[in-house]
Amino acid sequence: MHLDRRLFLQGASALGLTGLTSGLTRLQAHAADTTGYKALVCVFLLGGNDGHDTLLPFDSPSYDRYAEIRAPLLDQYAALAGGSSRQRSRLLELAPSNSADFGTRQFALAEQLSGIKALFDNGRAAIVGNVGPLIQPIERTAFEAQSAPIPKRLFSHNDQQSTWQSSKPEGAQVGWGGQFGDAVFAAGAATEPDFVTITSLGNEVFLTGDLIKPYQLGLRGPVEIDSLAAFEARADRGLDTVAAERLREHFKAMNFSRSNLFERDFASAMSNALDVNERFNEAQASAPQLSATFPQSFLGTQLRSVAETISLRNALLVNRQVFFVALGGFDTHADQVQDLPSLHSELDGAVSAFYQSLVEMGVENDVTLFTASDFGRTLAINGDGTDHGWGNHHFVIGGAVNGGQIYGQIPPYDFGHDQDAGSGRLIPTTSVEEYAAVFGRWFGLNDSELRTALPNLDSFSAPPLGFV
Repeated sequence: MHLDRRLFLQGASALGLTGLTSGLTRLQAHAADTTGYKALVCVFLLGGNDGHDTLLPFDSPSYDRYAEIRAPLLDQYAALAGGSSRQRSRLLELAPSNSADFGTRQFALAEQLSGIKALFDNGRAAIVGNVGPLIQPIERTAFEAQSAPIPKRLFSHNDQQSTWQSSKPEGAQVGWGGQFGDAVFAAGAATEPDFVTITSLGNEVFLTGDLIKPYQLGLRGPVEIDSLAAFEARADRGLDTVAAERLREHFKAMNFSRSNLFERDFASAMSNALDVNERFNEAQASAPQLSATFPQSFLGTQLRSVAETISLRNALLVNRQVFFVALGGFDTHADQVQDLPSLHSELDGAVSAFYQSLVEMGVENDVTLFTASDFGRTLAINGDGTDHGWGNHHFVIGGAVNGGQIYGQIPPYDFGHDQDAGSGRLIPTTSVEEYAAVFGRWFGLNDSELRTALPNLDSFSAPPLGFV
């Protein structure tokens, strides 16, 4: 079997093996501004969140047309215990400061997003409309005539998750979060690359750069080698001390002398994994106790871990970080009425607690959280759910956010308009590159570094949206 050493080096980071790269040739310092501390937190909604059922129409003509198109789905909402959270009177009406940009149209959030609504009202959250992967701007006529390039393998979960994260379909090896990390590390954002990009799920392409590799942080702290942890726990009780010592020497490769390149890489990776985890644990031992109450949910646990890691920023000697967390279950082909409201509640509770933790630490202006998702969903329904779409509406949250506004475009909740790819699939009006570039500029990257991380950026000439 052919083995690719580059892929091995990237995959090694699943155990926190990012220190493996520290002996590689360093990138030359660029011009990224790394003064102060800043962090980006990507919350990926796996499966494709239904933006039409998240940001809803509120003015009567738009809502009535929406209710007509989605009548069977709204009937199912109405049949729930307690009635429908999607009836107009229960929606959370938004009053964006730029409401004049949308004429007589009005918008609202689903009832389960009350915490994010409060952040929006207080200027700490913004909504960016109709974002998605693009090669260049495109409308319905060119899409139907196939006269303009479009991203590869649209509507495919794996490929569009990868395209969101890296501008390429599945198989990509580096992502824009990791390349942001490359730029700031080269400019001196950290003494070592180990804690610049951090994931709570696994080896995500989004966080992988040419030099930077993601550090995997589990829901309960660093990922450990189970056998070693078990023996060292026994050694702490005075049992098997010699065995624990020998096993540690083994994983540290203290007596390793093989010449095989892959064996040497693996031994080095395991040794560095222990060193990196120990550095994190040492920093964590002196971490302040956060009083913010996080929900006991999957996303809540992940964001609590991110908040705790941000509290270690000085001990970890890093002033730029990119985090990746995710919540699954948004592929609502069926049972959308049963599933989506609870997913919205989990998102809302976790994000609200996370923002409160930032305020507690005094870094609310230094951390920006944003949502991403495979794609949106069709406005048309398939009975009790919706199918794969393209463009989608997203939240951006933080003290540095120019909040209380809706940026970009919100196409009509109808069929046959210029951004309808069929069945109410929205053709994006803001590319992922344009969305990401706003974060990159805030993060400190210059135009050259942005072009490296976002290869399609020069295809879009619109001025930056300015939501951060």
